Amino acid sequence: MFSGLLEGFQSFFTFDMILLTVVFVVGGYIVGFLPGLTATMAVAILVPLSFSLSAEQGLLILAAVFISAVQGGSVSAILWNTPGTPASAALCFDGYSLTKKGMAGRAIGMAQISAFCGLMVSWLFLVTLSPIIAKFALKFSAPEYFAISVFGLSVVAVLCSDSLLKGVISALLGVLTATIGMDPINGISRYTGDTLILMTGISYVPALIGLFAISEVFRNAGAIIENPAALTHKDGGGKISRILPTMEDIKYSIVTIFRSSLIGTFIGSLPGTGADIASFVSYGEAKRWAKNPDEFGKGDINGVAAPQAGANGVCGGAFIPMLTLGIPGDAVTAIILGALIIWGLQPGPNLFVESSRLVNTLFAGFFVASIVTLLVGLGLANLFVKIDRLPKKYLLPCIFLLCCVGSYAIQNSIFDVFVAFFFGIAGFILTRYGYQGSPFVLGMILGPMIEQNLRRSLIISNNDPLIFFTRPISLTFLFIAIMTFALSVRNQLKKGQI
Repeated sequence: MFSGLLEGFQSFFTFDMILLTVVFVVGGYIVGFLPGLTATMAVAILVPLSFSLSAEQGLLILAAVFISAVQGGSVSAILWNTPGTPASAALCFDGYSLTKKGMAGRAIGMAQISAFCGLMVSWLFLVTLSPIIAKFALKFSAPEYFAISVFGLSVVAVLCSDSLLKGVISALLGVLTATIGMDPINGISRYTGDTLILMTGISYVPALIGLFAISEVFRNAGAIIENPAALTHKDGGGKISRILPTMEDIKYSIVTIFRSSLIGTFIGSLPGTGADIASFVSYGEAKRWAKNPDEFGKGDINGVAAPQAGANGVCGGAFIPMLTLGIPGDAVTAIILGALIIWGLQPGPNLFVESSRLVNTLFAGFFVASIVTLLVGLGLANLFVKIDRLPKKYLLPCIFLLCCVGSYAIQNSIFDVFVAFFFGIAGFILTRYGYQGSPFVLGMILGPMIEQNLRRSLIISNNDPLIFFTRPISLTFLFIAIMTFALSVRNQLKKGQI
């Protein structure tokens, strides 16, 4: 393992890789800093650009933007009570309270340190556990992959929506969308309307760009039309005095940071979860374990450290199931998974054998990108505080144009542009009714895996469904999926939400 990691660092330390890391870390940080521009949106737009690079370089820039965007959202949350990304929402409670007390620098500094600790803890788990999981996963066959896919789908359907019913519907719509095209077993066309253009199915990337990027453009455009005054930023001027937290702050928060980093790594490794969930869970646990929980929401520094460490802990954790099992940990790694598939790489245990250099280079790049993100966050804090929000009436058309160009560039097909536009409208409408994009994406990604392995398993067992319950691994994952679903149903019934 260590020799492979050393090889990864040797492959990484070239001028091109270092330059790409610095450039895209800064770019991702700015994306996270600007409210409304999420990490998922940035990665979706960058996917077409990554295809012009080598697989190592393309994967690196996507990971760098992911890491830095999650961390960049903390600045606007602390300064203006406006989370740059959904993962930064929990920072508003205590971060903005500290800003109103004149301690914005203290809050920003603690957020950057906590984020770095979360990244390092998750990186250690990523490096040490991924090869072990991959070796274990080599024993998997069709029933095990089917069970894991169902587990991943059940988790995202339960956790990624306020309403269980809406989460399930969104996930099933994604699965149904994945069935468009050729039958993977019999080679028969399905739901194509007798058109050749749909024979290969709906392409991943245009659909993802539409769901996350174009729909976000529509939402921001709607905000401009409904309330132009809300886009005028009035807070956050001046110079930040102190950035680095004091030793007292570090001692006070070290246990919280470590616990939240572990929580974020664990939540990130669960298929279908995300940084926003991890940040709120970490915040809640920090408050539960606090000596003075009443101080939370009034400017407790642990209220900044906990959610940021948890959110960035997801970054490394989300790569674990994606690389080892081919199941993305969150929406961002779902997009990266789609990019890997288009590159001709199949995430899973064989990836560590057939593309070990790629994996080890990613590990090295993740480590260096984490350090660069910390330096950017600490070094450019004063610069960011002076930046007014870019006028969205100019920014949104540029983003929309990038989406169209990116969708077209994948296969040089105007049809893909219409696909992106369609999913953009669908995502905009569904979000307004409480349906989120993450369950749909996971359904679309896991749909082929569920169908193929279900049918292969039944072929192996001569149509005996007991094959899923007589194999320990598949039985375990199916049991967890059923229990997760059942507990969610029970909890929502108690709350009267069903």
